[in-house]
Amino acid sequence: MEPLDGNAIGGLLISLLGTDQTDVVVTCAHCGATRMLAECVVFRSGPGTVVRCRSCGGQLMVFVQRHDVTCVDLLGVQ
Repeated sequence: MEPLDGNAIGGLLISLLGTDQTDVVVTCAHCGATRMLAECVVFRSGPGTVVRCRSCGGQLMVFVQRHDVTCVDLLGVQ
């Protein structure tokens, strides 16, 4: 799995939220690190897309598409 930066989910966020969100600042619920979403680490190969904290590797977000519905888990973001 080749890690990407947060810009890799820019199009996905536009399709879900209607605007580019890669410049939004997020705080990791695991370690408290704060940074722009574009600076996070993204893994796209697998059953979904996983966004991880660049500081601790904690899971921030998960996006999974099932039956034309995108499910979003944001439990790692404060």
